[in-house]
Amino acid sequence: MQPAAMNSPDMLGQNLQMLTQIIDAQQQKLECQHDWLQHSLTAFKMPQMTSEDDSEVYIKTFERHAILTGLDKGYWASQLDALVMGKAQVAYEALPRDEARDYEAAKAEILYRLEINPEHYRHLFWAKKGADERRLHLLLQLEGRIWKMD
Repeated sequence: MQPAAMNSPDMLGQNLQMLTQIIDAQQQKLECQHDWLQHSLTAFKMPQMTSEDDSEVYIKTFERHAILTGLDKGYWASQLDALVMGKAQVAYEALPRDEARDYEAAKAEILYRLEINPEHYRHLFWAKKGADERRLHLLLQLEGRIWKMD
């Protein structure tokens, strides 16, 4: 009977130590959540993206607003996730968890999925040009090739 009695205080001490560790971990988690809420919800208010919004312009506006409000860059990705919709949201949700926390990675993935790149802008530029301007551009390209052949 004595060995069980000796083990009982040791066991109680171990249980108490484990409970203390659990409580400390929960307290840290609550403090982290409180910090996130304090930095993200109260300081940063921006309208959610709509289907009419240009995604690239929206992201640039988001960045400017985040800088002006002093939002810590560590919170940018989670804020952007809460605000984007449509293809941009699908692109963000497809990211692995560690990349989803990185704002630059999230932004790059969204722009890539939306095919916003230099070729996209060239297409938009030439789509706005008239037929005569496009023909002139083609002639200049051909002339440049002819000069190079000489």
